[in-house]
Amino acid sequence: MEPLVTARVDSWTWGVRLFKTRSMATAACRAGHVRVNGDKAKAAQSLRIGDEVRVRSDGFDRVLIVSRLIVKRVGAIVAAECFVDHTPPPPAREEVAMVPVRDRGAGRPTKRERRDIEELRGY
Repeated sequence: MEPLVTARVDSWTWGVRLFKTRSMATAACRAGHVRVNGDKAKAAQSLRIGDEVRVRSDGFDRVLIVSRLIVKRVGAIVAAECFVDHTPPPPAREEVAMVPVRDRGAGRPTKRERRDIEELRGY
């Protein structure tokens, strides 16, 4: 069998287990959460060995360099061999802004509570 020269972005990201389903990978491409070599990628865009793929998930970017092309979903060990991960480490907990949480069922904040929240946020 001849080795692959190109693969679709959505099928590769699904194959290396970045997304749970292929349709989720396609939706992420449509939403602009997937970039190839710095440009927003459409789902059918061709991917080659050596391309940089950035996937935005949970507010952080995963930076991957393609080292092997696949079009079918494979096991986790094989999937890990298909890319080189250059993702920067996540920021420290102190750097991530804390979000005020209200008790469930507490209702809408009063004017005084809203002003306190805005003061905490620095608005």
